Amino acid sequence: MQEHNAIENLNAIISANLKRLRREKELTLDTLSEITGVSKSMLGQIERGESAPSVATLWKISTGMKISFTSLMVENKQEAQIIDNEDIVPLTNGDDSFKLYPVFPFEPGRNFEILNIEMEPGAESLSLPHDLGTEEFVMVYSGQMTLLVGDASYTLNANQSIRYQADKKHGYANKGVEKVKLCMVIYYA
Repeated sequence: MQEHNAIENLNAIISANLKRLRREKELTLDTLSEITGVSKSMLGQIERGESAPSVATLWKISTGMKISFTSLMVENKQEAQIIDNEDIVPLTNGDDSFKLYPVFPFEPGRNFEILNIEMEPGAESLSLPHDLGTEEFVMVYSGQMTLLVGDASYTLNANQSIRYQADKKHGYANKGVEKVKLCMVIYYA
């Protein structure tokens, strides 16, 4: 029951933020659909809180709108905040093999966001290029992750980290036999 309420709360935050950001940018649903590749009907459902967007859909929206990924999930700012991972509702790829936890979402005036990611064996996630100058910093805590950046491929094991330019096509895959756990910092230039 608690997880269901947390998911509903996250969907309400995404709904309100998408509506607000679209209006601030003076975009119609038709225009937003064109620049994101997400159907007008799906965008409308998200804005009305009738649909829970997938990770891929949120990436398309944030990339098309030229906003940070987690700016769609930001809630009220507090002076000090303790984050309990149990309270964060993950975004998934639909089958729970890829879970993204927005631990410290992007906030105006702070050019980064911090995400925890868990990938089951066989999971993968592809990402469109971010804005020019965007960098990603990845620290692998367990398992073995394959990272694709442009035409290059890197294999990272537990306790290894990598920094790369994320303004080109990139993706993550778990080709191993154990769950991958990693932390990602995305820096927006």
